[in-house]
Amino acid sequence: MNINFKIISLLALCLIPSVVFADDFPVKVDDKRVFNLVFENDIFAGTDQGYTNGVRFAWISSEKHSPEIVNKIARNLPHLDPNGKKRISFAFGQSMFAPKDLTQTALIVNDRPYAGWLYGSVGVVSDTGKTLDNAMLTVGVIGPLSLAEDAQKFIHKRLPSSTYPRGWANQLKNEPGIEFSYERKWRDIYEAKPFGFAVDAVPHLGVSLGNVNTNLSVGTTFRLGYDLPADYGPPRIRPSLPGSDFFVPTQKVGGYLFTTVEGRAVARNIFLDGNTFVSSHHVDKRNFVGSLQVGAALTYGDVRVSYTHVFMTKEFKQQDTATQFGAITFSYRF
Repeated sequence: MNINFKIISLLALCLIPSVVFADDFPVKVDDKRVFNLVFENDIFAGTDQGYTNGVRFAWISSEKHSPEIVNKIARNLPHLDPNGKKRISFAFGQSMFAPKDLTQTALIVNDRPYAGWLYGSVGVVSDTGKTLDNAMLTVGVIGPLSLAEDAQKFIHKRLPSSTYPRGWANQLKNEPGIEFSYERKWRDIYEAKPFGFAVDAVPHLGVSLGNVNTNLSVGTTFRLGYDLPADYGPPRIRPSLPGSDFFVPTQKVGGYLFTTVEGRAVARNIFLDGNTFVSSHHVDKRNFVGSLQVGAALTYGDVRVSYTHVFMTKEFKQQDTATQFGAITFSYRF
C-alpha cells in the first residue's frame, strides 16, 4: 500500500489544532537550560539486530534567555502556538541498524539493510503550560559517512561476548538526509489524584516529512506518580520527537511510572526502503506500525533520569520477530 506524501502532510495540518487556553501559562519563567544524553540499545532486550544502537546529545535553552530569532521563527511556523513560552534546541546524534545475522558477509536479501544515520538538529519549542509544540529540522548523512560501521566494529571488537559484524559492505550508500518534524502534546486532558498519587494522560500527534522518514503518528502517554507538571512525559524514542528535553520541577523529588501507546502511518523509512536516488538493498516495509513504551522517570533537584523499554510491531514483511530495545536518559538543568 502506497501512501502519498502530500496526503500525510495535509492530514497532519488538519488534525493538529491551534487552540489557545486563557490560563495556559506557568507563573514563573524558567531561567535554566537543560543538557540531555540519551543512550538507546537493544542489549536491554537481549538482542543485537534491527535498530541496534542510538546516541543523542541535546541542549535546550531556557525560556528566559531564548534568542529573539526563536520568536521570529515561531511566528512563521504554522500551528506553533504564538503565545507559548519559547525555547530553542540543538542536538547531535548517531543511529545504527543491522540485520539479525551479523556473521554473514554476503547480502541477506530477506532482512533489513545495514545502515547508519549521523545527524544534527535544530528545533523550536513553544510551551503554554497545557500544550507543547515542537518543530524540528534535522539534517545529516546516511551511509559510510555516518561512521556507524566504524562505531559498531569498534565496540564489538572490545566486547568478547558480542558477535563481530561482517556484513557492512552491504550497507546503504552515502546520501544526505533531511527531515522536518512537528508534534503537539496536550497536558491536563485528564488528571486525577487517587490515594495521594497523581495520574494524567498526555496525547500527542505528529508528522515527519523528508527523505529519511515521512510518517504520521498519534498516541498517548499515561503517567502515575509525583510532580507530573514538571514535564510532558519522559523523553521519547526516535523517530518520535524528544518533546520533553526540558523539565521544570516544582518540588525537590519527583517521579512517575509511565506507558505510551502509539500508532504510525509510514510513507517512507529510508532504513527499510533503501537509498532514495540510487539502487540499494531494501525490504518491503509495513505501512502501519504500533509501539508500546513502558518505564520510569525520576527527578531530584536539577537532575532527571529515566528508563524506557520499547516494544514495536514488525516493521517489514520479512521480519520474523517484533522489535525491542531500551533507552536510558540523563538530563541536567543548569
